[in-house]
Amino acid sequence: MAHNIQSFRLAVAYVLDCGVQQAPAIARQAKRFLCFLLFAFTLGPQSGVAADDAELVAQLRNGGYTLYFRHVATDWSEQDRVSKAGDWLSCNDAKMRQLSDSGRADARRIGEAIRSLGIPVGEVLASPYCRTMETAKLFDVGPVIQSSDVMNLRSAGYFGGRDKIIARARRLLATLPAAGANRIVIGHGNVAREATPVYPEEGEGVVFRADGKGGFGVIARIPPRRWRRMLELGRPDQGDSIKR
Repeated sequence: MAHNIQSFRLAVAYVLDCGVQQAPAIARQAKRFLCFLLFAFTLGPQSGVAADDAELVAQLRNGGYTLYFRHVATDWSEQDRVSKAGDWLSCNDAKMRQLSDSGRADARRIGEAIRSLGIPVGEVLASPYCRTMETAKLFDVGPVIQSSDVMNLRSAGYFGGRDKIIARARRLLATLPAAGANRIVIGHGNVAREATPVYPEEGEGVVFRADGKGGFGVIARIPPRRWRRMLELGRPDQGDSIKR
C-alpha cells in the first residue's frame, strides 16, 4: 500500500512537473500549491495529523510530543545587528529585533491555554535570542533553558555553521521527551524552514512526534488563534496537570 502511494505521488509530480523552475513565478507558485494539495490527499490517514482540536488536545495531554514554536510577533521596523558573539542576547531594540506588544499578548495567551488545558510540559528550551527567551518566559510553563540547538541561522557561524545547527535541531526533534510530558522549544522560522517540512508564522507552534528511529513527523500546526479554539473545549476536570 505504501509503495503504491509513493508511486502515485511520483506520478503526480511527473505529470504536473512540480519541480519545474523555468515557468514564470506565478505559475510555479500555482503548481506548488496544486502539488501540495494532491500530495496531502494521497497521504490520507498515514500523515498522523490530528483531525480536530479535541483530538489534538487529547494527544497533547498524553505527552510524548515536541512543540516547536517560532517566537511570537516582532516589530519588523527593528533590525538585528549582530557584529560579534553575544550580540543576540541584547534586549535593546536599537540592536536587535524585539517582540511587539501584540506578540507579548499572544505569548501570554498561549501559555495560559497550555496551562488551562492541562498539557504536561517536561522541559522548555529556547534559542538564546532575546525575543525567543522572552517568548518562552511569557509562556510561563516551566523553567527556560537556553539552547543553541535552535540558534538563528543568521548567527550560525558562531556555532559551527548552518549545517550543524540544522542537524542539531533535527536530532532534538527526533528525541523523545520525558515520559508523560511534552517538550516545548522556542526557536526561529529559518531553523524550522531548513530542518523540517514546515515554515511557521510568528507565534505558530508545530507539533512533532519522534518516530523512535532517528526521525520525526508533523502532527499538527497551531497558529496563535487556534489555541483560543482549543481552550473553548474546556479545562481538565482535576486542576492544572502541568509539570514544572
